[in-house]
Amino acid sequence: MKALLATVTLSLLIASTTLAGNWPGWRGPTSNGVAEGTGYPVSWDSSKNILWEVDFPGVSGSTPVIWGNDLFLTTTTEGKNRALCLDKNTGKEKWHIDFGTERAGKHKKGSGSSPSPATDDQYVFTYFKSGDLACLNKAGKILWQKNLQKEYGEDTLWWDLGTSPVLTDDLIVVACMQSDNSYLVAFDKATGKEAWKQDRNLDAPEEANQSYSTPVVVKQNGKENIYVLGADHVTAHDAQSGKELWRVGGLNPTQHKYFRSISSPVISDGYLVAPYARGGSVTGIKLGGSGDITKSNVAWTNEAKGEFSDVPTPAAINGRFYICADKGDVACFDVKTGKKIWGDRLPRSRHKFSASPILTDGHIYVTREDGTTFVLNRGDQFKVVSENPLEGFALATPIFSDGKIYLKMTDKLYCIGKK
Repeated sequence: MKALLATVTLSLLIASTTLAGNWPGWRGPTSNGVAEGTGYPVSWDSSKNILWEVDFPGVSGSTPVIWGNDLFLTTTTEGKNRALCLDKNTGKEKWHIDFGTERAGKHKKGSGSSPSPATDDQYVFTYFKSGDLACLNKAGKILWQKNLQKEYGEDTLWWDLGTSPVLTDDLIVVACMQSDNSYLVAFDKATGKEAWKQDRNLDAPEEANQSYSTPVVVKQNGKENIYVLGADHVTAHDAQSGKELWRVGGLNPTQHKYFRSISSPVISDGYLVAPYARGGSVTGIKLGGSGDITKSNVAWTNEAKGEFSDVPTPAAINGRFYICADKGDVACFDVKTGKKIWGDRLPRSRHKFSASPILTDGHIYVTREDGTTFVLNRGDQFKVVSENPLEGFALATPIFSDGKIYLKMTDKLYCIGKK
């Protein structure tokens, strides 16, 4: 186990060092909500530390991504799906491209572009509620595209598609977890050729079969694994073949019909943290093993209705994980034991939290739906450093690059930095 912990820690450090300044996917360089670097502002408002702001068409809940000086975001407009590239330093548009047919959102927080894009040193991948998946080069040319719903079956989610694509060394992977016909599918990044497809139909009741969560890719002992939360289970898969390595069940012991999952798992220090039960539970799972490891590898389970996150995904670093619950309860826990280290509630508001927390430079950043971002100390007690209001409706998670914070509302993007 010590060797495993060391390997996981090393792989995260390598990723962080290699991807300096880049934000390649929704949860950042190491997929655990941690931003590298220092010098990020801890206070701002509409007249302070705003370097630029730009409007974009449509309504979009997706989180942008960054590679080099390019910032990529998605939206829908005039009945089409749209991908845009902005200069991250100026906000100036470099290009945009429209493709596919928009499928509008059902929920008041939903849209046709809730999934976040993913990028690496060569490609940009975009995915939309319509099922359209596309690979673009950095100049905005579509290299390949396909519609997953036309190829594998219609979307049967009760609400709006929320899962984002994730990248391995060679593949792009998408999870589809719904009432029936649930699967993971992987495509070659360069060609779009299907590399594998793995069914994931588990014995969960009604809406509990449905998941809006995003998988996590972690390299262990030189081998990439994919971890997926949904349908009352966590499953681990070999990234090259999609084969299931192990599973943990029991996340829904009462067989509640409506425990659909939105919050995604987070991995740190050899443990996977799985939020579940609409914010009613969180479970710690030791990585490793094979087959059904529910009895052997579930290290702890905490249950407290409403105290944990239903929508925001936890962030984790250095043996601790941090949760921002939907109503603003922020808490710090020990990854290995699940013991709460500290916790309290942010100033009360009628607004909830949908964005996920980000950890960086000794602070925790959490953004409320009304555009207000709270900055807290990441020490041994609950302490709010600042409260920073901005105009807009915030569903996307803030992203961090080279001392700047990019905060996307549903129709505009702010770049925040020290002036």
